[in-house]
Amino acid sequence: MRKGTIVENLNAVRERIVTCCRASGRDPASVMLLAVSKTRPAVDLRAAYDAGQRHFGENYLQEALEKLGELADLDICWHFIGPLQSNKTRAAAEAFHWIHSVDRLKIAQRLSAQRPARMPPLNICLQVNIDCEESKSGVAPDRVAELAAAVAQLPNLKLRGLMAIPAARQDAAAQRQPFARLAELLQQLRAQLPEHPLDTLSMGMSGDMEAAIECGATIVRIGTDIFGARD
Repeated sequence: MRKGTIVENLNAVRERIVTCCRASGRDPASVMLLAVSKTRPAVDLRAAYDAGQRHFGENYLQEALEKLGELADLDICWHFIGPLQSNKTRAAAEAFHWIHSVDRLKIAQRLSAQRPARMPPLNICLQVNIDCEESKSGVAPDRVAELAAAVAQLPNLKLRGLMAIPAARQDAAAQRQPFARLAELLQQLRAQLPEHPLDTLSMGMSGDMEAAIECGATIVRIGTDIFGARD
């Protein structure tokens, strides 16, 4: 995609965030824009970086590692947001600043054990299967508290909050329902784990970002509306 188009798209998404935050009585600075760059060439990420974007989210580990190498000269904060297999945890623990997709204690334990000592704790979100869909990854809502308590004890991880990818809904009121449930789960975790900085709700994509922000999203994961539809 042309660099100018990426810049225009980024600015349009940023304006949507500002508009929605103001309408919801929120500070626009309380919502991080995560540019979802899976399948996009490094040149597109560089164009977004040149326009001020610093947080990028990747779904596929091998592809992401290649981009990390190509863009090593840039001060990017890398987020892994896709399913993570246990045989891939070492590479993820060594490369990323955030992992949004932890849904099993085994994965968290491996990330903690494999995080290099020279690096700060790895920021972790627990992925919740908020609609209990068989086709999606994520811990069941009624198991979140148990998993969070265990992950919070691991030494090289920093439990930050929750992530979800709800089923697609067209109506704004319907879109808000799963986001509100996720926000409620986070509130319950804060009461359960008061000593931990549970400050993150990673929810909302190009089609439902406004509903997510209205319900308290602190990270919105936007791909299509920045980089265009994937081939």
